[in-house]
Amino acid sequence: MTNRRKRQLSLGLQAGLFVLVIVVLLVIMDWETLGHSVFNFAEIGPLFPDIILVGLGNTLLYTASSFVVGLLGGMLLALMRLSSFPPYRWLATGYIELFRGLPALLVFIAFGYGVPFAFGIQWPIPLVVMVSLGMVSSAYIAETLRAGLQAVPKGQVEAARSLGMPAWRAMVTIVLPQAFRLVLPPLTNEIILLTKDSSLVYVLGLAAFEYELTKFGRDGITALDAGLTPVLVAGVMYLIITVPLSLLARRFESRTNRTRV
Repeated sequence: MTNRRKRQLSLGLQAGLFVLVIVVLLVIMDWETLGHSVFNFAEIGPLFPDIILVGLGNTLLYTASSFVVGLLGGMLLALMRLSSFPPYRWLATGYIELFRGLPALLVFIAFGYGVPFAFGIQWPIPLVVMVSLGMVSSAYIAETLRAGLQAVPKGQVEAARSLGMPAWRAMVTIVLPQAFRLVLPPLTNEIILLTKDSSLVYVLGLAAFEYELTKFGRDGITALDAGLTPVLVAGVMYLIITVPLSLLARRFESRTNRTRV
């Protein structure tokens, strides 16, 4: 038997096994219970339109504000990590290792409960989310940007300096634009992670106008006789955000690969 025939036989066996598993699942599955517990869309009418106008809107707001803080903080930390002044490098390294090692949930609790209790400060929930997620995100973005900055050929900076361009101007006009083009795919993935991590805000106790998607899904389980359907709807809302971002990240990655070639 030739190698081609062996490959065809292997693919045929795998396809047959796959179809058999699907058929068995379709036969043994309790469709009536599944429909009532997972796809009971008739019972979730009270979730609309709040889950879209409030939940989806707040999730987008929390994600966008946290990413802005994380990007600005990450850029500063990346430059400090590459600084020739040792204390800057030590501070940036300590910050990055600290917030990459701490769970985001613990940071939420620290800023949502610890800081107000210790200092008598009451923060609005959007500000807590922006600071907490932004600080965690900045640690990851810093390492991503640092890799991008180091990937830019040093000869370009040396050529700019030889023409009399100041170091700061060479960094802003030559290094940073190229570094951002290189790290666009991982930065897009970071937005996806922030979108999902914004669900941790439920631990802070939210007013109705501060709910995000996960809070709507969680409360819908107990408030409505719809089983897992509210969670399913919340998950679809998350996919509406994350799937386009994933496709965008792949497009950035393919474009970056073509540019390198």
